[in-house]
Amino acid sequence: MDDKDMNLPIIDLDIFLNNPTSSPAVQAECARAANALITYGALILHDSRVSPDTNDAFLDLLEDYFAQPEDVLRRDERPELSYQIGVTLDNTEKPKCAVDEPCLDVIRRLAPDQRPLDISGHQPDPKCRFFWRMAEPPPYETKFPGLNAPNVTPEAEHIRDRWAPTMNQWGNAMKDAVSKLAEMTALGLGLPQGAFSSAGTYGPHLLAPTASDLNKYGAKDTILAGFHTDLNFLTIHGRSRYPGLNIWARNTGARIPVKIPPGNHLLVQAGKQIEYITGGLIKAGYHEVVVNEATLAVVEKRKVEFPDRPLVRISSTLFWHLNSDHDLAPVPELAEKAKKVRDEQRRLGRDEGAPSEYPPTKVGYQVQDELKHIALMA
Repeated sequence: MDDKDMNLPIIDLDIFLNNPTSSPAVQAECARAANALITYGALILHDSRVSPDTNDAFLDLLEDYFAQPEDVLRRDERPELSYQIGVTLDNTEKPKCAVDEPCLDVIRRLAPDQRPLDISGHQPDPKCRFFWRMAEPPPYETKFPGLNAPNVTPEAEHIRDRWAPTMNQWGNAMKDAVSKLAEMTALGLGLPQGAFSSAGTYGPHLLAPTASDLNKYGAKDTILAGFHTDLNFLTIHGRSRYPGLNIWARNTGARIPVKIPPGNHLLVQAGKQIEYITGGLIKAGYHEVVVNEATLAVVEKRKVEFPDRPLVRISSTLFWHLNSDHDLAPVPELAEKAKKVRDEQRRLGRDEGAPSEYPPTKVGYQVQDELKHIALMA
């Protein structure tokens, strides 16, 4: 199978928003959404409310921000809060998979020509990131104040005034789209519509653009973000200006170079919290960001068309979380279905390795545990 020919299912949020939930069209689209996440761990979401212009304004702002000198960026670092707010500079975050045995086992079981670029050296990723919280403060005292800290606004004059309006406009568009997809997924899995969205009402959602300086880290086969899964519930992305994101389909183990169609389309990936709550029926999707030939072609094109713009690859990303204080445990009927999917995969010759354990915990503890693995929390 040629991975370049694979397309992710496109789920139409408009059908869900514009029709009664009981309608056959909505029921069918919700089932497609759930099945896409079970099969691929990812899908393309169409939402006609999302404007490409808003994404462009966001990308422009972040390119300008990350083009500033390092000493200016450092003012926005908050290591004492495990970098869960403000900026994380390059060569800080480590790809968990480099030392995580279950993850290394996943790589070993992929066909050699479908494996990610080698992360065994366990070098930190050369990407930078900014975390901007898109959360409503909970009406109760959280056990995890460090995961729910106030935002950091950059100080530079050419950035400060447009920062919060631009971040919030794009962040709210993606947050609303992904929370509605969480409702569709719940219905598609046979759960009440609000099963996931209500558990994420006060989640510490993060608008989390990453930035890679392609002047500094632009050589072919540079790993910008090593092979990993996300620790949150669902991750949603707008279009980046530079290709380089690869995801892995659970059903085939094939590497898929992501191409988000133009217009009102977003990419959604499953994270660890949805894997946990579904008992592994939906698996957190593995992905990497690398510099490949397609990335380099766009670099050359932008040098000609936009000679005055910084050559910084921005990922337009939002991490949607469940509430930190939410009790996280598998839904029993979904965990049962998960066993059947595993058995079916085995029959098709897709050994998924040892089954994962999902002991009951709080979402905040699950997040803290993952942050330690990627060197963001002591």
